[in-house]
Amino acid sequence: MTIESWINESLYPDWGQRFRVRRELARVKSAFQDIVIFESESHGRVLVLDGVIQITEADEFVYQEMLAHVPLLAHGAARRVLIIGAGDGGVLRRVLQHRGIERAVMVEIDGEVIRLSKAFLPGIGGQAWQDPRAEVIVGDGIDYVRRAADAAFDVIIVDSTDPIGVGEVLFTDDFYANCARVLSSRGIIVNQCGVPFMQADELRETSARRARFFPHVGAYVAAVPSYVGGFMTLGFAAKQPGTHSLPAAELRARAELAGIAGQTRYWTPDLHAAAFHLPPYIAEHLPKADD
Repeated sequence: MTIESWINESLYPDWGQRFRVRRELARVKSAFQDIVIFESESHGRVLVLDGVIQITEADEFVYQEMLAHVPLLAHGAARRVLIIGAGDGGVLRRVLQHRGIERAVMVEIDGEVIRLSKAFLPGIGGQAWQDPRAEVIVGDGIDYVRRAADAAFDVIIVDSTDPIGVGEVLFTDDFYANCARVLSSRGIIVNQCGVPFMQADELRETSARRARFFPHVGAYVAAVPSYVGGFMTLGFAAKQPGTHSLPAAELRARAELAGIAGQTRYWTPDLHAAAFHLPPYIAEHLPKADD
């Protein structure tokens, strides 16, 4: 007799998804959160934090590519990147694919996420952990940004959980004010803003906060199958106007120069350009004034 095992996501109280578990690989209660990694029947290995699906091997490329390549190519000449969160290593790996990157600092508060990802999700971070341009810090991203020097980074990528629990402090005015300070004159920050069909407040409130410190605030979308509810939105804030509206031809040239052309499974120059053209049900949650 075979006993089936399932893991149910607990992000929403009245709607969700479940995965049939082939085998459980790790179950750890860290100082910050409950961590589970399991091998699914449909999505490969899956990382779950506090009951919420974070990454699956099957579709992680969608989220990671859009979180990393969009701001780096929108900037066009980024050399120094700060990554907050992203303990699985996938964003770090995509950032380091850009040949112009000289320094990538990743600050993850939960060292157990890094340890378990290296052990059970080695393909997501790949060789990024050993790249000499990478500096991986187990620590508080809020404190790191508070202490960082002015104009220390060109791009900041925030790959956090939703604004509950350990991720809540990454959505505050103080955090965004410090991010603006440590970004260079053409600096860009991106962060996940949830699935607006279910989490419109997250997009609306964080966009309003970013607008207090950045002259351009917007969002772009990515279709990540394991983030149920439609498009995932990624918040985008920039010091220089126009970085969100580059033509596909310019993005294609920048991708060639960066060395990522032909290396992606989701990101393309045309998709990048189109991702900022939002359906009204999403756009209505952004600040009205724009460049």
